[in-house]
Amino acid sequence: MLPYINIPFAYVANLLGAAPDELKLIVCFLLSYPLAGVLKRLPDNKPWLKNAFNITIAVFYLVGLFDLWGGLAVILFDAVGAYLIAAYVAGPYMPWLGFVFLMGHMSISHIYRQLAASPSSVDITGAQMVLVMKLSAFCWNVYDGRQKASELNENQRDRMLTRLPHPLDYAGFVAFFPSIMIGPAFDYVDYQRWLNTTMFDLPPGTDPAHAPPTRKKRRIPRSATPAMWKMATGLTWILIFLQCSKYFGPHIVLSPQYADMNILTRVFHLHMLSFVARTKYYGVWTLTEGACILSGIGYKGLDPKTGKPDWSRLTNIKPLGVELAQNSHAYLGNWNVNTNHWLRNYMYLRVTPKGKKPGFRASMATFVTSAFWHGFMPGYYMTFVLASFIQNVAKNSRRLLRPFFLTPDGTKPTPYKSYYDLLTWLVTQLAFSFVTAPFILLTIHDSLHAWARVYFYAIVGTLACSAFLASPGKSWLQAKVKARSSSNNNTSTGPPGGALGRVESDNGDGLQEGATLGVPSEPGEEWDEMVEEIMVEVKRRRGSKPGPEGVELRRLVEDTLQRTTSSGGPEGEKKGL
Repeated sequence: MLPYINIPFAYVANLLGAAPDELKLIVCFLLSYPLAGVLKRLPDNKPWLKNAFNITIAVFYLVGLFDLWGGLAVILFDAVGAYLIAAYVAGPYMPWLGFVFLMGHMSISHIYRQLAASPSSVDITGAQMVLVMKLSAFCWNVYDGRQKASELNENQRDRMLTRLPHPLDYAGFVAFFPSIMIGPAFDYVDYQRWLNTTMFDLPPGTDPAHAPPTRKKRRIPRSATPAMWKMATGLTWILIFLQCSKYFGPHIVLSPQYADMNILTRVFHLHMLSFVARTKYYGVWTLTEGACILSGIGYKGLDPKTGKPDWSRLTNIKPLGVELAQNSHAYLGNWNVNTNHWLRNYMYLRVTPKGKKPGFRASMATFVTSAFWHGFMPGYYMTFVLASFIQNVAKNSRRLLRPFFLTPDGTKPTPYKSYYDLLTWLVTQLAFSFVTAPFILLTIHDSLHAWARVYFYAIVGTLACSAFLASPGKSWLQAKVKARSSSNNNTSTGPPGGALGRVESDNGDGLQEGATLGVPSEPGEEWDEMVEEIMVEVKRRRGSKPGPEGVELRRLVEDTLQRTTSSGGPEGEKKGL
């Protein structure tokens, strides 16, 4: 740490009642704006200078501001290790080796942080979580560059690296200072295209007169205005957090006075606990996105509708998308967007054999990865498990109920659609306020204590809806939806399927499958897929030996799985298959 640099932070933090490290972090984000302005103005024909500037500022942040010498060693270890694995390990296991190396090392850091139990201090785990996304993706990009282009999907072809980057370019990518502490994460090709300025090429056929304005001979378009809007928005969210956290926080829902409030007031406080916690993330992620925009790397091209520059490449949070979400998929999909992309492109789709649809293995691998990536506090896992069941209920309920609030052809809302929208918004927000409480409270004791004070309303509701979906009532509603759709098909010349076909394929928000923080969207279906996969494996291992088949084999597999999961160990395996 630079001499005396901690004195003013400690003084101001004492006046505000905050921790010095938290104040330093905000100053770090704000300082990134003028520094990003300098970075943007470095000559385009001197990429080495931009790399050196990134590295210098990153070291200043880690060591000069936070005294994280150990953190600097962690980042160097991960960066060098991932580069060497990508360079010298051949074959299909290379990216998996890189993934295990990075996740394993980060898990150790999570454990150290958990043992330290100092949530207000800044350590290296936040930066390391971002680095794991960047470097595991880097290993996959290098692997894709060694494959035939015809075997890759469009995204993989766009991201692949046919040769290893120069070590200095790679170091600049690792140390990109506007996002080093908490993100956003991005792939190496984004940094490469920003560095060589090909990111700012006009699409083929575009009139040069429509090119975004730049200064002098610089290729990076002007970005001060959108960056300043992001900074102002981020600071507003942080101000809301600072003001509201005094009135809505863990200290309220865990206090004896909370039990004396009426039930509606308790539910309100639980909701505000979640909302106020979110505002902190809205603030810091918006601030870092603004610094990335100012540097130029947030450029996504020209908006096809307006023809103006689109600066949303590194958008990591969509507050309105979260706060106005009417279903769980939208709620999760608009939160931590870059982590969603990473989980989808570098886990969910990677564990799926080519030519097959992602199933149980993909969902479970993504779920476990997301959980381990966040850390090992019990509250994280309580949130993830309950969210998976809520997502399953919400998705099935939407398919069964939404068609009744649309015209039979599924194209227009009925007069009652606004009431449906209001109800689904309220249910979604209150359900996730309940679900995310353990993510904030962290411990099992505190989480159950807070849940009990509101009578476990989300768990009771989920169980009731799940029971209905397992009853004949589901078939009855499906028949009603089908009849409504059929009546339209009999009087319409439009495409078949009507409201049922439209709703079945509609997730409500255009969000990609498998892109919601690893939370399984169909636990019931994925259980069936797991059973089918185990049945196939049993038959393969048994070969020509006689044994149970069909329904009997499926029953044995399900009984074995249920005994194993209920006993918490392998005892069931000894008694079953």
